[in-house]
Amino acid sequence: MKRTTRLPARTEPWHPYAWQTQSLLLAHPDDQFPPRLALTHKVATALPEAVAEPLLRFTAHAERTPGADLAAAYVATFDHRKRCCPYLTYYAHGDTRKRGIALLRLKQTYAASGRRLTDDELPDHLAVVLEFAATDPAAGHRLLTEHRAGLELLRLALHDDHSPWAALLDSVSATLPALAGDEPEAVARLAVEGPPGEQVGFAPYTPTQSTPDPAGGPR
Repeated sequence: MKRTTRLPARTEPWHPYAWQTQSLLLAHPDDQFPPRLALTHKVATALPEAVAEPLLRFTAHAERTPGADLAAAYVATFDHRKRCCPYLTYYAHGDTRKRGIALLRLKQTYAASGRRLTDDELPDHLAVVLEFAATDPAAGHRLLTEHRAGLELLRLALHDDHSPWAALLDSVSATLPALAGDEPEAVARLAVEGPPGEQVGFAPYTPTQSTPDPAGGPR
């Protein structure tokens, strides 16, 4: 699998535009999705190639896919496969009490920046985190970096499934610092063991591999 070039760890002026676009494309495809695809083409011209190219790769797929088929694929990918879970606290805490605390802290972080969630929004959905990052880049960058291992595992799982949304995770990843310190080991541990409280883990993965073993892990 081709790896994108990593960009500097500091927050850049174009980050909010990238994160807002990624957020819109990671939401469930609906009647408003075509305008989002058109907007992506305009925004991409102002983004670095490592961020823009995956976005345009996804839009090319979405534009040639019937809306109903794209929506069905979204549900099959993100709602029916734990290994492609878009809820970031799940990777660190699974379905445990600690996850509830992590969700509360996210809500408090949003509230401190004046962001109020609607009743149907969960604070750790990647699209919600990216939308927040677009409005408060410093705090959003910190949240995304804190969940770097989970984001990487989601990216790898989507590539393993040959999902078109893998391109969006490539784009998100290109806005963040490369895995550092013990983060590759955290990804490997999550891949093998799964989130806390889970009885079945993900496919085996080592930091030298580009994707998990397609033979393992629940779908």
